[in-house]
Amino acid sequence: MCSSLNFALKSDDEQKAIIGGFQNFLNTLDFSVEIVIHSRKTDIRPYLGLLEERMGAQTNELMRVQVREYIGFIRNFIEGADIMTKTFYIVVPYSGGSSKAVTSALSFIGGAKKEEATGDTSFEESRVQLEQRMALVQGGLGSAGIRAVPLGTEEIIELLYRSFNVSENENPIRLTQ
Repeated sequence: MCSSLNFALKSDDEQKAIIGGFQNFLNTLDFSVEIVIHSRKTDIRPYLGLLEERMGAQTNELMRVQVREYIGFIRNFIEGADIMTKTFYIVVPYSGGSSKAVTSALSFIGGAKKEEATGDTSFEESRVQLEQRMALVQGGLGSAGIRAVPLGTEEIIELLYRSFNVSENENPIRLTQ
């Protein structure tokens, strides 16, 4: 999962540095990557409820008026537009050596027994190579000012579940202050 940055708010020099960093990142890759952007509607009602609670607990009348006006502004703003949350992902695929995969598949189909350690070694080598690719992507994006964090198993499962169960994506996403 990657952070975002507001490119338009950067100075010309910062924009050039970001473009140069991203260009260097792309040029260092010797494998394909996929950029995925998830857009979801955000339910602002919990945030408005939090603001109303804080308005009620406010002792200063001026602050209470300002919070009330802010709540009115937010309500008017969301009436005219859907508020979307965007999450950015870089998919780092692993495609192992096809000859090894074919050989293992054929030996399995043919009934030939392969040593257990060889399978473990092959998996371990694949895992290490995938981790190296993720580290390369993380470092390259870091040079462009973008922070990347590898997802864990539970996070990947949740991402895939939400991707394939679109109707259930209407659950509110909680905003905190």
